[in-house]
Amino acid sequence: MTIKARIFRSSKRHFDCQRSDNKEMVTATALAILLKEDHIVVGDWVELIPPPVAGQEWVIEKVIKRNNSIFRNLPRVQKKSVIASNVDVLLVVSSADKPAYKRGLVDRYLVRSEYWDIPAYLIFNKMDLYESGEFDISFEAERLKWLNVECFEVSAQDGKYKQKYLDQGFSELSEKLKGKTAILVGQSGVGKSRLITELSEGKIQLLSGETNRANKGSHTTTWAELIDGEKFALIDSPGIRSMSLSDLTKEELIQSFSDIQEFATKCKFVSCNHEENNKGCFFQKLDLEQKDSQYILSRLDSYKRVLEEVSDVPDWQKKP
Repeated sequence: MTIKARIFRSSKRHFDCQRSDNKEMVTATALAILLKEDHIVVGDWVELIPPPVAGQEWVIEKVIKRNNSIFRNLPRVQKKSVIASNVDVLLVVSSADKPAYKRGLVDRYLVRSEYWDIPAYLIFNKMDLYESGEFDISFEAERLKWLNVECFEVSAQDGKYKQKYLDQGFSELSEKLKGKTAILVGQSGVGKSRLITELSEGKIQLLSGETNRANKGSHTTTWAELIDGEKFALIDSPGIRSMSLSDLTKEELIQSFSDIQEFATKCKFVSCNHEENNKGCFFQKLDLEQKDSQYILSRLDSYKRVLEEVSDVPDWQKKP
Protein backbone atom coordinates (compact mmCIF):
# COMPACT_ATOMS: atom_id res chain seq x y z
CA MET A 1 0.00 0.00 0.00
CA THR A 2 1.32 3.44 -0.93
CA ILE A 3 0.64 6.71 0.86
CA LYS A 4 0.11 10.04 -0.90
CA ALA A 5 2.41 12.86 0.25
CA ARG A 6 3.76 16.21 -0.89
CA ILE A 7 7.37 17.34 -1.25
CA PHE A 8 8.23 20.19 1.11
CA ARG A 9 12.05 20.25 0.80
CA SER A 10 14.73 18.41 -1.11
CA SER A 11 18.43 17.76 -0.56
CA LYS A 12 20.16 15.70 -3.24
CA ARG A 13 18.36 12.32 -3.07
CA HIS A 14 16.51 12.96 0.19
CA PHE A 15 13.08 14.59 0.34
CA ASP A 16 11.01 15.91 3.24
CA CYS A 17 7.45 14.82 2.52
CA GLN A 18 4.21 15.59 4.34
CA ARG A 19 1.78 12.69 4.38
CA SER A 20 -1.71 13.64 3.24
CA ASP A 21 -3.45 11.27 5.66
CA ASN A 22 -2.06 12.52 8.99
CA LYS A 23 0.19 15.53 8.05
CA GLU A 24 3.25 13.74 9.47
CA MET A 25 6.56 14.84 7.95
CA VAL A 26 8.79 11.95 6.81
CA THR A 27 12.08 11.80 4.93
CA ALA A 28 12.16 9.64 1.81
CA THR A 29 14.52 8.63 -0.97
CA ALA A 30 13.44 8.20 -4.59
CA LEU A 31 13.68 5.21 -6.87
CA ALA A 32 16.63 5.66 -9.22
CA ILE A 33 14.42 5.56 -12.30
CA LEU A 34 12.49 8.63 -11.08
CA LEU A 35 15.69 10.65 -10.71
CA LYS A 36 16.78 9.68 -14.23
CA GLU A 37 13.51 10.71 -15.85
CA ASP A 38 13.16 14.14 -14.23
CA HIS A 39 14.15 15.66 -10.92
CA ILE A 40 11.55 15.79 -8.18
CA VAL A 41 10.70 19.30 -7.01
CA VAL A 42 9.03 21.08 -4.13
CA GLY A 43 5.25 20.99 -4.50
CA ASP A 44 5.18 17.60 -6.23
CA TRP A 45 2.60 15.09 -5.06
CA VAL A 46 4.12 11.63 -4.75
CA GLU A 47 3.26 8.10 -3.69
CA LEU A 48 5.37 6.72 -0.85
CA ILE A 49 6.20 3.14 0.08
CA PRO A 50 6.34 2.82 3.89
CA PRO A 51 9.51 1.32 5.39
CA PRO A 52 9.22 -2.47 5.88
CA VAL A 53 10.96 -2.15 9.23
CA ALA A 54 10.78 0.73 11.71
CA GLY A 55 13.77 3.00 11.35
CA GLN A 56 14.33 2.28 7.67
CA GLU A 57 13.70 4.83 4.91
CA TRP A 58 10.49 5.68 3.12
CA VAL A 59 10.73 5.41 -0.68
CA ILE A 60 9.13 7.58 -3.37
CA GLU A 61 7.63 5.14 -5.87
CA LYS A 62 5.76 7.54 -8.16
CA VAL A 63 5.43 11.25 -8.96
CA ILE A 64 1.82 12.20 -9.64
CA LYS A 65 1.23 14.27 -12.79
CA ARG A 66 1.73 17.99 -12.16
CA ASN A 67 -1.02 20.56 -12.66
CA ASN A 68 1.62 23.17 -13.56
CA SER A 69 5.24 24.03 -12.85
CA ILE A 70 7.43 27.02 -12.09
CA PHE A 71 10.40 26.95 -14.40
CA ARG A 72 12.98 28.91 -16.34
CA ASN A 73 14.40 28.00 -19.74
CA LEU A 74 18.12 27.24 -19.95
CA PRO A 75 18.99 28.18 -23.56
CA ARG A 76 22.59 26.96 -23.52
CA VAL A 77 21.64 23.40 -22.62
CA GLN A 78 18.19 23.56 -24.26
CA LYS A 79 16.37 22.43 -21.13
CA LYS A 80 13.88 23.69 -18.61
CA SER A 81 14.91 24.19 -15.00
CA VAL A 82 11.81 23.30 -12.95
CA ILE A 83 11.81 24.98 -9.53
CA ALA A 84 8.44 24.03 -8.04
CA SER A 85 5.06 22.60 -9.02
CA ASN A 86 1.32 22.53 -8.35
CA VAL A 87 0.87 26.22 -7.54
CA ASP A 88 -2.64 27.68 -7.30
CA VAL A 89 -1.96 31.42 -7.32
CA LEU A 90 0.80 33.96 -7.97
CA LEU A 91 0.65 36.75 -5.38
CA VAL A 92 1.96 39.97 -6.94
CA VAL A 93 2.57 42.53 -4.19
CA SER A 94 2.84 46.22 -5.05
CA SER A 95 3.18 49.28 -2.86
CA ALA A 96 0.88 52.28 -2.69
CA ASP A 97 3.72 54.37 -1.23
CA LYS A 98 7.40 53.48 -1.57
CA PRO A 99 8.65 51.91 -3.77
CA ALA A 100 6.32 53.51 -6.27
CA TYR A 101 3.75 51.48 -8.17
CA LYS A 102 5.16 50.37 -11.54
CA ARG A 103 2.63 49.22 -14.12
CA GLY A 104 5.32 47.82 -16.41
CA LEU A 105 6.74 45.66 -13.63
CA VAL A 106 3.29 44.32 -12.79
CA ASP A 107 2.83 43.34 -16.44
CA ARG A 108 6.15 41.50 -16.34
CA TYR A 109 4.88 39.41 -13.44
CA LEU A 110 1.70 38.74 -15.41
CA VAL A 111 3.79 37.39 -18.30
CA ARG A 112 5.12 34.72 -15.93
CA SER A 113 1.61 34.13 -14.61
CA GLU A 114 0.31 33.35 -18.07
CA TYR A 115 3.46 31.50 -19.17
CA TRP A 116 3.28 29.23 -16.12
CA ASP A 117 -0.53 28.95 -16.38
CA ILE A 118 -1.06 30.20 -12.83
CA PRO A 119 -3.78 32.77 -11.93
CA ALA A 120 -2.50 36.01 -10.39
CA TYR A 121 -3.73 38.23 -7.57
CA LEU A 122 -2.49 41.84 -7.43
CA ILE A 123 -2.20 43.11 -3.87
CA PHE A 124 -1.95 46.86 -3.32
CA ASN A 125 -0.14 47.03 0.04
CA LYS A 126 0.64 50.06 2.27
CA MET A 127 -2.72 51.58 1.37
CA ASP A 128 -2.80 53.49 4.66
CA LEU A 129 -0.11 55.70 3.04
CA TYR A 130 -1.80 56.04 -0.35
CA GLU A 131 -2.28 59.48 -1.87
CA SER A 132 -4.47 59.74 -4.95
CA GLY A 133 -1.96 61.84 -6.90
CA GLU A 134 0.64 59.04 -6.95
CA PHE A 135 -1.33 56.76 -9.29
CA ASP A 136 -4.97 56.03 -10.06
CA ILE A 137 -5.71 52.82 -8.16
CA SER A 138 -9.24 52.58 -9.58
CA PHE A 139 -7.93 52.73 -13.15
CA GLU A 140 -5.22 50.16 -12.42
CA ALA A 141 -7.67 47.81 -10.72
CA GLU A 142 -10.15 48.04 -13.60
CA ARG A 143 -7.35 47.49 -16.09
CA LEU A 144 -6.27 44.35 -14.22
CA LYS A 145 -9.86 43.15 -13.85
CA TRP A 146 -10.07 43.45 -17.63
CA LEU A 147 -7.17 40.94 -17.66
CA ASN A 148 -8.98 38.63 -15.21
CA VAL A 149 -6.58 39.52 -12.39
CA GLU A 150 -8.20 39.91 -8.97
CA CYS A 151 -7.09 42.94 -6.95
CA PHE A 152 -6.95 43.50 -3.20
CA GLU A 153 -6.43 46.65 -1.13
CA VAL A 154 -4.57 46.08 2.16
CA SER A 155 -2.18 47.48 4.72
CA ALA A 156 -0.12 44.76 6.38
CA GLN A 157 1.29 47.40 8.74
CA ASP A 158 -2.10 48.69 9.90
CA GLY A 159 -4.25 45.78 11.04
CA LYS A 160 -7.31 48.05 11.39
CA TYR A 161 -7.19 49.34 7.82
CA LYS A 162 -10.37 48.83 5.77
CA GLN A 163 -10.45 49.13 1.99
CA LYS A 164 -11.71 52.43 0.57
CA TYR A 165 -11.26 52.10 -3.19
CA LEU A 166 -11.64 48.42 -4.11
CA ASP A 167 -14.23 45.76 -3.36
CA GLN A 168 -11.74 43.33 -1.83
CA GLY A 169 -9.41 43.80 1.12
CA PHE A 170 -7.46 41.77 3.66
CA SER A 171 -10.33 39.55 4.84
CA GLU A 172 -11.34 38.65 1.28
CA LEU A 173 -7.72 37.86 0.38
CA SER A 174 -7.32 35.70 3.47
CA GLU A 175 -10.51 33.80 2.63
CA LYS A 176 -9.53 33.19 -0.99
CA LEU A 177 -6.12 31.83 0.01
CA LYS A 178 -7.61 29.08 2.17
CA GLY A 179 -6.45 25.69 1.00
CA LYS A 180 -4.28 27.16 -1.77
CA THR A 181 -0.57 26.97 -2.55
CA ALA A 182 0.88 30.38 -3.46
CA ILE A 183 4.10 31.90 -4.62
CA LEU A 184 5.04 35.49 -3.79
CA VAL A 185 6.67 38.13 -6.01
CA GLY A 186 7.21 41.87 -5.77
CA GLN A 187 9.88 44.56 -5.49
CA SER A 188 12.03 44.81 -2.41
CA GLY A 189 10.33 47.06 0.12
CA VAL A 190 6.71 46.49 -0.90
CA GLY A 191 6.00 44.66 2.36
CA LYS A 192 5.90 41.02 1.25
CA SER A 193 7.30 39.66 4.51
CA ARG A 194 4.90 41.50 6.79
CA LEU A 195 1.96 40.66 4.55
CA ILE A 196 2.66 36.93 4.63
CA THR A 197 3.17 37.01 8.39
CA GLU A 198 -0.21 38.68 8.84
CA LEU A 199 -2.01 36.40 6.38
CA SER A 200 -0.59 33.29 8.07
CA GLU A 201 -1.29 34.69 11.56
CA GLY A 202 2.40 34.43 12.41
CA LYS A 203 2.93 30.90 11.09
CA ILE A 204 5.20 32.09 8.28
CA GLN A 205 7.93 34.71 8.59
CA LEU A 206 10.10 35.84 5.70
CA LEU A 207 13.15 37.71 6.97
CA SER A 208 16.33 38.69 5.10
CA GLY A 209 16.13 35.86 2.61
CA GLU A 210 15.42 33.27 5.28
CA THR A 211 12.19 31.37 5.55
CA ASN A 212 11.29 30.83 9.19
CA ARG A 213 8.33 29.05 10.67
CA ALA A 214 7.45 30.97 13.79
CA ASN A 215 8.77 29.42 16.98
CA LYS A 216 9.97 26.32 15.11
CA GLY A 217 13.57 27.18 14.32
CA SER A 218 14.80 28.49 11.00
CA HIS A 219 15.68 27.17 7.61
CA THR A 220 17.57 29.14 4.97
CA THR A 221 16.29 28.27 1.52
CA THR A 222 18.89 27.98 -1.24
CA TRP A 223 16.66 26.27 -3.80
CA ALA A 224 12.99 26.08 -2.86
CA GLU A 225 10.79 24.97 -0.01
CA LEU A 226 7.10 24.66 0.74
CA ILE A 227 5.96 26.19 4.02
CA ASP A 228 2.71 25.15 5.68
CA GLY A 229 0.86 28.21 6.97
CA GLU A 230 -2.04 25.99 8.06
CA LYS A 231 -4.67 28.02 6.18
CA PHE A 232 -2.53 28.14 3.03
CA ALA A 233 0.91 27.03 1.83
CA LEU A 234 3.68 29.19 0.42
CA ILE A 235 6.49 28.20 -1.92
CA ASP A 236 9.58 30.33 -1.42
CA SER A 237 12.63 30.28 -3.67
CA PRO A 238 15.34 32.68 -4.84
CA GLY A 239 14.76 31.25 -8.32
CA ILE A 240 11.21 32.59 -8.33
CA ARG A 241 12.08 36.12 -7.29
CA SER A 242 13.99 36.98 -10.47
CA MET A 243 11.64 38.43 -13.07
CA SER A 244 14.04 38.56 -16.00
CA LEU A 245 12.19 37.41 -19.10
CA SER A 246 15.28 36.96 -21.26
CA ASP A 247 14.78 33.18 -21.35
CA LEU A 248 11.59 33.55 -23.42
CA THR A 249 11.46 33.48 -27.20
CA LYS A 250 9.54 36.16 -29.09
CA GLU A 251 6.86 33.59 -29.86
CA GLU A 252 6.51 32.66 -26.19
CA LEU A 253 6.35 36.32 -25.20
CA ILE A 254 3.48 37.21 -27.52
CA GLN A 255 1.63 34.08 -26.37
CA SER A 256 2.01 35.34 -22.80
CA PHE A 257 0.45 38.64 -23.91
CA SER A 258 -2.59 36.77 -25.21
CA ASP A 259 -4.69 39.95 -25.24
CA ILE A 260 -2.19 41.74 -27.49
CA GLN A 261 -1.87 38.64 -29.65
CA GLU A 262 -5.64 38.59 -30.17
CA PHE A 263 -5.86 42.30 -31.05
CA ALA A 264 -2.86 42.06 -33.38
CA THR A 265 -4.84 39.74 -35.65
CA LYS A 266 -7.02 42.77 -36.47
CA CYS A 267 -4.09 44.60 -38.07
CA LYS A 268 -4.21 44.74 -41.87
CA PHE A 269 -0.74 43.26 -42.30
CA VAL A 270 0.70 40.24 -40.48
CA SER A 271 4.13 41.91 -40.32
CA CYS A 272 2.75 45.00 -38.53
CA ASN A 273 4.98 46.19 -35.70
CA HIS A 274 2.27 48.50 -34.32
CA GLU A 275 4.15 51.79 -34.69
CA GLU A 276 2.52 55.18 -35.37
CA ASN A 277 3.27 55.24 -39.09
CA ASN A 278 1.95 51.72 -39.78
CA LYS A 279 -1.05 51.86 -42.10
CA GLY A 280 -3.85 49.50 -41.18
CA CYS A 281 -2.58 49.01 -37.61
CA PHE A 282 -5.47 48.21 -35.27
CA PHE A 283 -3.78 49.84 -32.29
CA GLN A 284 -3.28 53.19 -34.05
CA LYS A 285 -7.03 53.51 -34.68
CA LEU A 286 -8.04 53.24 -31.03
CA ASP A 287 -9.93 56.11 -29.41
CA LEU A 288 -7.74 57.40 -26.57
CA GLU A 289 -10.82 58.74 -24.78
CA GLN A 290 -12.14 55.22 -24.25
CA LYS A 291 -11.04 53.32 -21.12
CA ASP A 292 -10.76 50.00 -22.98
CA SER A 293 -8.47 51.64 -25.51
CA GLN A 294 -6.28 52.98 -22.71
CA TYR A 295 -6.04 49.49 -21.21
CA ILE A 296 -5.06 48.00 -24.56
CA LEU A 297 -2.41 50.63 -25.30
CA SER A 298 -0.90 50.29 -21.82
CA ARG A 299 -0.49 46.58 -22.47
CA LEU A 300 1.02 47.23 -25.90
CA ASP A 301 3.56 49.54 -24.29
CA SER A 302 4.52 46.85 -21.77
CA TYR A 303 4.79 44.25 -24.52
CA LYS A 304 7.12 46.44 -26.60
CA ARG A 305 9.37 47.11 -23.61
CA VAL A 306 9.78 43.43 -22.84
CA LEU A 307 10.21 42.57 -26.52
CA GLU A 308 13.39 44.65 -26.55
CA GLU A 309 14.77 42.36 -23.85
CA VAL A 310 14.08 39.09 -25.64
CA SER A 311 14.63 40.02 -29.28
CA ASP A 312 18.44 40.28 -29.07
CA VAL A 313 18.90 36.53 -28.62
CA PRO A 314 18.18 34.31 -31.64
CA ASP A 315 15.16 32.10 -31.09
CA TRP A 316 16.99 28.89 -32.02
CA GLN A 317 19.33 29.41 -29.06
CA LYS A 318 16.43 29.63 -26.62
CA LYS A 319 14.17 26.70 -27.34
CA PRO A 320 14.19 24.22 -24.41
